Amino acid sequence: MSRGPRGSNPYSKPDVFTQRAKAAGYPARSVFKLEEIDRRVQLLKQGMKVLDLGCAPGSWTMYAATRVGGKGRVRGIDLTPLNVALPANAETRAGDAFTPSPEVDAFIRELAPYDVVLSDMAPSTTGNRFSDQQRSADLVDRTLDLAEELLAPGGSWVAKIFMSEEIQRIRTRVRTLFTTERIIRPEGTRSVSYEVFLIGEKRKPV
Repeated sequence: MSRGPRGSNPYSKPDVFTQRAKAAGYPARSVFKLEEIDRRVQLLKQGMKVLDLGCAPGSWTMYAATRVGGKGRVRGIDLTPLNVALPANAETRAGDAFTPSPEVDAFIRELAPYDVVLSDMAPSTTGNRFSDQQRSADLVDRTLDLAEELLAPGGSWVAKIFMSEEIQRIRTRVRTLFTTERIIRPEGTRSVSYEVFLIGEKRKPV
């Protein structure tokens, strides 16, 4: 895919989704990706408990908190602290979800089992497409490890991944853990991006 003239950055200019997110009070346009996934698979419902991995800058956490309502709870984890006002039913911590400190580990596990585990995480890109794809797949595998451990039977998992040969292997793994597996590329995804979202629904009984 073309990325425009040499030296141009396709992500630097706010597009219609960025403008809509700002107008609605969200820090990032990524909220509309989750909104579409939610609409298409009926992901989030009132009263659910949600874990948001890699939650900064906070759009997914804010959206999920609104969807699960006052009786629901959302916990978010990111290496970068959030700098946005969150609804009362949402809390976040700065830390590493995969090698957590005792405090972060207790924060994550306090609400387990969860109804939904979300991940909009992506690796810091290096410019080497193969390396970036592999690192993205590694992240997704680790979110699946947590989902396998922390999701309630019947729960759902959503994770962003860069398209690569690794996708088929991971989709096979998703099918072993969930009754339904699918892949979605939301409308809000930029044309230059090679990301998609993997979704597992109805976690099988342990």
